[in-house]
Amino acid sequence: MIFRQLFEPVSSTYTYLLGCEETGQAVLIDPVINAIERDLAELYRLGLTLAYSVDTHIHADHITAALELKNKVGSKIAAPAFDRLPCADVGIEEGVPLKLGSIELQPLHTPGHTAGHFAYRVGERLFTGDALLIDGCGRTDFQNGDSDALYSSVTEKLFALPEDTLVYPAHDYKGRRVSSVAQEKKRNPRLGEQRTREEFKQIMASLNLPYPTFIDYAVPGNQQCGVCPDHLPNELQKYCLQMTQSIQG
Repeated sequence: MIFRQLFEPVSSTYTYLLGCEETGQAVLIDPVINAIERDLAELYRLGLTLAYSVDTHIHADHITAALELKNKVGSKIAAPAFDRLPCADVGIEEGVPLKLGSIELQPLHTPGHTAGHFAYRVGERLFTGDALLIDGCGRTDFQNGDSDALYSSVTEKLFALPEDTLVYPAHDYKGRRVSSVAQEKKRNPRLGEQRTREEFKQIMASLNLPYPTFIDYAVPGNQQCGVCPDHLPNELQKYCLQMTQSIQG
């Protein structure tokens, strides 16, 4: 399998490119609209055709590139069926793999950050979205977030996977790229070290985080599979301006 981890610095989002060497088809997990030209250039460089874009959830911090990718290259939009997005071509459900040549995404419904959040397991790699971050987790105070549900999602589903499973989150704000189930179980300050459910709920209730900067534009835009609003304030224009350069690995 061809694999690339791509970083979009405005929202500190990781996009993951998975390519099937047999068919030449590819999938992008959590693509970002202002990095679309970078992603298309990488696909072209690798000689791959984009078959699907897949989102882990309805994002609140960036606009997905799903619709723009479909318009540009004809890729299908795959999104959690839970969210019932009329713009999605494929509704993802737990227990129903998404297959692309030799690549098989195993969807895991992991609610808590949002009600419709999904993680995707591909072989030894686990793409956790915002449910499980490196030394952290996504917040649970908006979009039907639920700390009790997130605790169950992580401890009963993600931490139940083999400990050498590699954890690839949707975001990191400190330059970290990959973790493992064993590492997060051992040292995640919110969910590791055998934290109890009540301890986790107390931690999440006391975070006192500011209102998300872009949420009022991102959520309705992503409910349409990636539509930038017409009149963004100047300080938020960077979230929708397309760029060709971005850190990647």
